[in-house]
Amino acid sequence: MSAVAWIAMGSLAAWVWLLLGQGFFWRTDQRMPVRRAPERWPSVAIVVPARDEADMLPVSLPSLLTQDYPGVAEVFVVDDCSEDGTGDVARALSVRYGGLPVTVTSPGEPEPGWTGKLWAVRHGMALARARRPEYLLLTDADIAHEPDSLRELVSAAVSGGFDLVSQMARLRVSSVWERLIVPAFVYFFSQLYPFRWVNRAGARTAAAGGCVLLRTKAADRARVPESIRQAVIDDVSLARAVRRGGGRIWLGLAERVDSVRPYPRLADLWRMVSRSAYTQLRHSPALLLGTVLGLALVYLAPPVALVAGLLGGDPVAAWAGGAAWAVMTGTYLPMLRYYRQSPWSAPLLPFTALLYLLMTVDSAVRHHRGRGAAWKGRTYARPEAAPDR
Repeated sequence: MSAVAWIAMGSLAAWVWLLLGQGFFWRTDQRMPVRRAPERWPSVAIVVPARDEADMLPVSLPSLLTQDYPGVAEVFVVDDCSEDGTGDVARALSVRYGGLPVTVTSPGEPEPGWTGKLWAVRHGMALARARRPEYLLLTDADIAHEPDSLRELVSAAVSGGFDLVSQMARLRVSSVWERLIVPAFVYFFSQLYPFRWVNRAGARTAAAGGCVLLRTKAADRARVPESIRQAVIDDVSLARAVRRGGGRIWLGLAERVDSVRPYPRLADLWRMVSRSAYTQLRHSPALLLGTVLGLALVYLAPPVALVAGLLGGDPVAAWAGGAAWAVMTGTYLPMLRYYRQSPWSAPLLPFTALLYLLMTVDSAVRHHRGRGAAWKGRTYARPEAAPDR
């Protein structure tokens, strides 16, 4: 066989393994677990870290203030040194909509060794703990909730005995670039952290999304957020800390929780991915090389082998490349259905993977130039991805 044929066969073997041996990551049936209303509704403190979110809060914050929750709940909006009047917007919205009581506060600039978001979360959790809530809902400022979202999260946590229940908010898919890149972002995330493995009791895999309901006692055991204070990928770090502390965790796709943040341009999505891609690889050149080669073999080789085989008269390369591309396309279809996108875009996944490969390389280049993980005016030169200790 030719070298191209061997590469195509290797890619096909990789896809067969991914299809059957990676926790069925491609399935999208990990939704909110079976739940029943608790006999007594526990108290909940909702912590919303917000930096320059004046445009997002008018859409997201009212959805929290108007939660249909039978128990005691309170909202803490932590203004992380915003320059756009985020705190004033939050106060005005609380007056306009009423509903749950709101505390708007600001902790000032983060101390050395802390990322800005986790410094804000720390401050919000400290204020919340004074009320002695049984659960903490940590939710990003760009996430909008259906009126029964908190009720559903609490019911799932209590009835399932979970210390952490998290959902991957459904991201916006309106622009051309969002439709091309966003579903793949969640697809790749679930490939790295198969939800079935995350949800298996005693498993080592741990991850969470931007909406996290956390039992306060579990947070105390895990020393959250102090134990993850340098984490840029804070969702994964939080879940790992809770699991190390003996907590039970659950992660699934959201049905009634949506991110309202727009990413209309490729540059917007590029920054979102590249700011933390190299962090996820623990700033390791070896892991970067392995990732680039892996992406090339798994996602880029199949269409290249198919075309090369057809043009060069290599039936093995064409067959193996086409079969690998077909399996790849089939595994992507459930995610496209979840995002209500056309199935005809599934064969474009190799092109999207190429963009992610370039974003990852760009993330490494930025790091080695001293720009590290930059977000909203802050740069973390050497943050930790998800510390193990």
